[in-house]
Amino acid sequence: MAVSVNTAFATSHEVSKYEPRDGVIRLYGAGGPHTVLIPAGELFTKKTGIPVEVVFGPETKWTKEAQRNADMLWGTSEQSMTAFLETYKEFKTQNVEPIYIKRAVIAVQRGNPKGISGFDDLLQKGMKIVVTEGAGVYNTSGTGVWEDIAGRLGSLDDVKAFRKNIIAFAKGSGASFRAFQEQNADAWITWIHWPLSHSEKADFVELSKERVIYRDLNVVTNKKADPETVEFIKFLKGKEASEIFESKGYLRAP
Repeated sequence: MAVSVNTAFATSHEVSKYEPRDGVIRLYGAGGPHTVLIPAGELFTKKTGIPVEVVFGPETKWTKEAQRNADMLWGTSEQSMTAFLETYKEFKTQNVEPIYIKRAVIAVQRGNPKGISGFDDLLQKGMKIVVTEGAGVYNTSGTGVWEDIAGRLGSLDDVKAFRKNIIAFAKGSGASFRAFQEQNADAWITWIHWPLSHSEKADFVELSKERVIYRDLNVVTNKKADPETVEFIKFLKGKEASEIFESKGYLRAP
């Protein structure tokens, strides 16, 4: 199975005609879920012989190819999928299917040197926190998550104290992870799959029940796509693939 990131960018009028049927199931989406979609795709190919290509990263790096040959898009949240559908007109909102859900956690440096035990610790003066934001120009599932968590109890003071400790508003989870490492941040508000996929560099602390935020992983295909894509989506929801997803913190049921 080929895994690639196309670094080319094109405006919509430069995009070739949408012709996805080529015998390869091509998936496009933001980085993060690729850590489960790649092994799931490899297993599907091994079982069926149908090749799967997973292309991930910032949307600007793959948008031209996706508009030409995407069989499936994945969204790392509902708001990010809704944004995708503004560009990829062959895909319709009524066909979007949430397939897993994930929780937000506090990523900390390996070994948790600051001894962070929960959200309240992040409100203390001098803490260094990274958050993920789209800033109105970048499609990311992390947009607004820190604010949702900080304001969960209806306390403006919590939001104020947390905001004072933010050292980086990074565009996308990949950029956030780099900032977390390069700036030696004490904490990063992110999704559970990031520290689980990078356990050699980060640990994590769970948010309390009253603070935790969930967002889903969703997929969409269409009738023009390779017909085997429907079979692949069904496979992603099945027992074998579920074991892969659950190993990185994605859940289908509580």
